[in-house]
Amino acid sequence: MTRYCAFFESLIVGGDRLSMADLRYAFAREELENAETVISSGNVLFDYEDRPTEGLEDLLAYLMRDRFDMGAFVAVRNRAEIRAAVEENPFVGSEDTFVHSVLLERQPTKQQFGRLVGDHGSIGAERLALGDRCLFVDFGGPMSESPLTMAFIEKRLGSRGAARNVRTLARIVAKM
Repeated sequence: MTRYCAFFESLIVGGDRLSMADLRYAFAREELENAETVISSGNVLFDYEDRPTEGLEDLLAYLMRDRFDMGAFVAVRNRAEIRAAVEENPFVGSEDTFVHSVLLERQPTKQQFGRLVGDHGSIGAERLALGDRCLFVDFGGPMSESPLTMAFIEKRLGSRGAARNVRTLARIVAKM
């Protein structure tokens, strides 16, 4: 069995939308074992047979639609992939609460990344770099105050994503 983390975007676990007990039950029915939320409610650790994480993303997207009528995007990564999202981020070491890795559903082309950088230049001072199915962003301040939104990023990259700061990702790696 391999330990994975599902990073849900726009999902409230434990609130009014979805209980952890219901989520654990749904994971168990799909043979996704030992499900537990970690750090914040949109991160779920679980065990499953070793397989490419893209297939698990499809499975969890189906599970959320089928069981809960929710269309939440989910990025799934194993421990090595999460560690890479921290260690390969060129902005780590500045104010890490403002440094994020956006876990993407697919690898953008160089042209898509170029469009993002070009279009972004007119709206903000955030620093951007491209990784493996990952966009590295130094927001230089709170992400919520940035003009660089997930909708802006996703439209230009042609890929949905789930953003987490590198401190959160490092804590998840340690927990795994």
